[in-house]
Amino acid sequence: MQEIKILTAGDSSLLIEFGNEISTEINQKITATVQLMKEQHIEGVVDIIPAFCSLLINYDPRVISYDELKDRMKALVKVDVKAEAGTKRVFEIPVCYGGEYGPDIENIAEHAGISVEEVIEIHSSRDYLIYMLGFLPGFTYLGGLDEKIHTPRLANPRVKINAGSVGIGGSQTGIYPLDSPGGWQLMGMTPVKTYDPEREVPILVEAGDYIRFVPVSEEEYLRIKDLVEKGEYKVVVREGEV
Repeated sequence: MQEIKILTAGDSSLLIEFGNEISTEINQKITATVQLMKEQHIEGVVDIIPAFCSLLINYDPRVISYDELKDRMKALVKVDVKAEAGTKRVFEIPVCYGGEYGPDIENIAEHAGISVEEVIEIHSSRDYLIYMLGFLPGFTYLGGLDEKIHTPRLANPRVKINAGSVGIGGSQTGIYPLDSPGGWQLMGMTPVKTYDPEREVPILVEAGDYIRFVPVSEEEYLRIKDLVEKGEYKVVVREGEV
């Protein structure tokens, strides 16, 4: 891994650059640093925002100075956390593929030169690492999409994509947490709300977690959707090895 840089980012933010490439090694280091910061309870830190290769820390300069925070972070990023990065949280997200739920799945299959069934099998066969959250509250930037189903974005983006839509945009896949415009190829939909402002913790997942897409029938989709609306559905979360 490249040399870690700690930089100023305005009068109340500090930026830690862990490298300039997207990799699981860098992501694990960022995730571990975030966990260490939470355990340290550094007074004055307002927000911690992980990205692909960096970590932005917003702080209150009336409580902690830039120099003091920089010294604290210099010490934290030197901590060897490799031994602790052995487990992962995997959120199992049910998805109804194709039809009205995934109007572009045939495009994805045609681009890959395979059947729709094979697209579904490939897409749901692995755990996807959440590198970062952004664009919209709870929008997940996932890594690990099989190259076979990499698909270009739509030439003409949609004005509205419904919340819960699961799609592919180039080499990435993800879930739209809210109704929004977008240009990803839609392959399915989940009834699970990855962002719900009414929940105690509005965003379901965190950077460093994993998502596993689980194919379900339309009947099962509607059953789960009803439970979600009633507040009675609990997403399956399992632990696995990194």
